[in-house]
Amino acid sequence: MGQGLHTKMVSVAAEVLGCNVNRVRISETATDKVANTSPTAASASSDLNGMAIRIACEQIRERLNKLLVDDDVNLSWENLVKKAYFSRIDLCAHGYYATPEPVGGDFPNNRANFNYFTQGAATVEVELDTLTGDWHMLRTDILMDVGTSLNPQIDIGQIEGAFIQGVGLFTMEELIWGDHKKYPWTKAGALFTRGPGTYKIPSFNDVPIDMRVELLSNAPNPRAIYSSKAIGEPPLFLGAAVFFALKNACKAYREQQGYSEYFVLNSPATVERLRMACADEFTERACIDKHEIFQARGSY
Repeated sequence: MGQGLHTKMVSVAAEVLGCNVNRVRISETATDKVANTSPTAASASSDLNGMAIRIACEQIRERLNKLLVDDDVNLSWENLVKKAYFSRIDLCAHGYYATPEPVGGDFPNNRANFNYFTQGAATVEVELDTLTGDWHMLRTDILMDVGTSLNPQIDIGQIEGAFIQGVGLFTMEELIWGDHKKYPWTKAGALFTRGPGTYKIPSFNDVPIDMRVELLSNAPNPRAIYSSKAIGEPPLFLGAAVFFALKNACKAYREQQGYSEYFVLNSPATVERLRMACADEFTERACIDKHEIFQARGSY
């Protein structure tokens, strides 16, 4: 979360002030500057900080504009600031922004007071080895509604990263606990998948061979800074497309083997679960009941 936030905020300040982005610098975030700032979280950083920067820069811009009214000449940025100094004009400003309504919602009744929602769609093509459960993503296409993007390169990078993180959530990252004293392989109640050797996250090999990300055009959002939209977390759930693509692959194999009934595939769709979901003569030997759902011991 937060990658590229400073770049976006520099762009906002430069846009309001009418100067080059090279003239804008953001100092390190510190509580000696803003004591009670909000964390970089909840996909709200660009909205909150961007609006606050815009408010502060508009104050400075308004003061500078007074110096341009009387003179029908073009001043360079340096000369304009110099003129403001000798005119004893304050070029410091404080900007504060809060959302119009407190964030929250009545989820049982499907009501929420969020300013807007970020939507996206993804299609995924996977190749599944039905004898081992190993798989690869051949191609992924993502279309994301980010309003009018403040920085398309940053937004596309965030979409790609969140999607891959979602792939890990729905296919790899499994919590396995010691659940009974009769199984001495780990202490009862202890988390077994607590390190890189047992808790798997996506790697380079898990990135789609062909990944295409597009931003929805002509979709302005009047409820956020410069018609943009939050993009940090929304693409995460698009990783579910990989889960369902894998389930469809399992379904196709099961039908070839004569299994046409509905089956359950729990998340995360680990290699073990995928192999056991590909029902055949070998899984029948491992499962007493052909309708049995494979669940790693200690997994929930």
